[in-house]
Amino acid sequence: MYPDEYIEYLAHFHGDQDFFECHEILEEYWKEVDPGNKESIWVSFILMAVSCYHHRRGNFTGARKTLEKAIVMFKHGNWIWSDYGLDEHILLARLEERLHNINNQLPFKPLVLPINDAFLEEQCVKWCLSHGMEWKSSLIPAEAIVHRHLTRDRSEVILERNAAIAERKERRKK
Repeated sequence: MYPDEYIEYLAHFHGDQDFFECHEILEEYWKEVDPGNKESIWVSFILMAVSCYHHRRGNFTGARKTLEKAIVMFKHGNWIWSDYGLDEHILLARLEERLHNINNQLPFKPLVLPINDAFLEEQCVKWCLSHGMEWKSSLIPAEAIVHRHLTRDRSEVILERNAAIAERKERRKK
């Protein structure tokens, strides 16, 4: 019923709060199922996780920008919320409150997504248990998770960026 990647995203979001991993999981999935569609709901979920990542690290500018984009996309998207097992109104209210907190540079607190489908939550709990994670953990994530971007292999990203730059230069020549 729900994509495995979405369940894994929610499990990390509420389990170990590895927002960087949330981003990675859904970015790969988005590229497979809805490539190039920057208005995809998957992009909204990615932006929400990225905002949490920035907020927790004290990057209020990055957190604000990504959350503002996510909120606009969530509000104006043309999708059926029951397909994602979330309460749209509660989610938007929590995101607006989060944006207020970011704008006032308040410290990060975990964001609980309003899952309103018991089956979806059960799947997330099972995923967490099978991966040694506690669902809706109150534990503070390890520094390695909080600063995950500092340790990742960026060689593929750099290659893609350089290829895009070269392509733009070629187009300008024509």
